[in-house]
Amino acid sequence: MVEEPPKTLHELAGHVGQYPEEAFLFIREGLSFASERVHGPETSAHRHLQQYLMLYDLDWSDLIVKYQASELPGPLAAAIDAAGGCEKLNRHVNGRELCWALRDYALERWGMLAKTVLEGWNIKQTNDFGRIVFGFIDFDMMRKQPEDTLDDFDDIYNFNEAFDQTHGDDLCKEKDA
Repeated sequence: MVEEPPKTLHELAGHVGQYPEEAFLFIREGLSFASERVHGPETSAHRHLQQYLMLYDLDWSDLIVKYQASELPGPLAAAIDAAGGCEKLNRHVNGRELCWALRDYALERWGMLAKTVLEGWNIKQTNDFGRIVFGFIDFDMMRKQPEDTLDDFDDIYNFNEAFDQTHGDDLCKEKDA
């Protein structure tokens, strides 16, 4: 069996066709930002387990089943224990969590220019974030949970309001609701 060469960000951007490579880099970095915000810092055990999942084309639920059935090599089982056990393994963030984290990440990076930068990349609403995420998923560069859909990114917030820093506190209260 001949293995396909890894796909590049340039190929991904061409496949999706609507956004520049910088937008994909922003989403990838923002996903790490979101995951850390929701789940805390990633550990070396998490990174080791993620590599195993990618190598064997498994998802977190497969790994948990193998762990519970004692079918994992000792070092992998130890990595799960070091990560805090099965309940702490999956660092998934849902579409809503990701959209809010991307807003905050953009504001942290570019301040009042955040909306302008995103719009320059043709990102004008939260479902644009979803299209990019699902582009990564279609290209096997990210994974999703079975319940994840592109609709999870629809109308999470209005860009004009979300990036108007005079209303930021009100919106943060709304996102927590």
